[in-house]
Amino acid sequence: MSAEESWKITVHAPRAVIEAALLAHEDAWDWDPEIVLSGSEVAEDRPDDWRLEAWLPRKPGKADQAAIRALFAGYAPRLEIERLPDVDWVTQSQQGLDPIRAGRFHVHDPHHAPLNLPGVRDLCIPASQAFGTGQHATTAGCLAMLTHMKAQGLVVRNLADIGTGTGLLAFAALHLWPRALATASDIDHVCLDVVHTNAQLNHVPLGAGAGEVTMLVADGMNHPLLAARGPYDLVIANILAGPLIDLAPDFGRSLVPGGHLLLAGLLETQEAQVRRACRRAGLRLAARLVNGDWSILWLRKRHRVGER
Repeated sequence: MSAEESWKITVHAPRAVIEAALLAHEDAWDWDPEIVLSGSEVAEDRPDDWRLEAWLPRKPGKADQAAIRALFAGYAPRLEIERLPDVDWVTQSQQGLDPIRAGRFHVHDPHHAPLNLPGVRDLCIPASQAFGTGQHATTAGCLAMLTHMKAQGLVVRNLADIGTGTGLLAFAALHLWPRALATASDIDHVCLDVVHTNAQLNHVPLGAGAGEVTMLVADGMNHPLLAARGPYDLVIANILAGPLIDLAPDFGRSLVPGGHLLLAGLLETQEAQVRRACRRAGLRLAARLVNGDWSILWLRKRHRVGER
């Protein structure tokens, strides 16, 4: 979210009403991804009084307000709209986060020291406007699953990280398969400079050859370079459930027969819908893990038509 202009919509309501609105948001596959929601109790001594907060990178228009109201079926919410001070809220929210250990990786920001342990890859990821510092359960779950995939003997020569954010998962995958071709992409132009900076910080080579990361801006799989560099042995996508469902056919087409797909960004309650879309695209589940409320899925493309 840009520091140039940030707005917030707040709705106060009973806990059950807010929770129902959050569930409705999960099912709203056409939801504008620039509108970020959260729900929380107002105070510890008032457990039934909750608020829903929606952050926007623009002044809320009629369509934005209507989208929020539509989440409250049978309830007429009062929308409190305010402009926020010019602060980079994403960066501020990530300041001071503790390092994490996940699989073979230790992820920390510049305020924390690396572990420098044998067999553990330290990755320094500063707080930024891009998603994916490692602290979120989905990113940490992907690091753990990538480590598991490597331990299972997976060989990767060509990989793509779609929706890379900070570049963390692309860097981690390249560490596990250091001679692979690696392509990282994101729909947000901000990520281009973020990934380049983080690659330099972590001594990850940038380029188009084996053992190097190629970074580009793309909407999903829609980019000529993504098509030209495929098909892939491994595609990683830690985004949101709605886009994962929409992109499932593209993921299937982008993989070699027997290729692998690592998905995250979906709540456990959304897993069934994502897996159905993947099955229709010729992908079957190889393994899964749940980290908090989030599912991380390892899927594999069928070798041939009719294989089960």
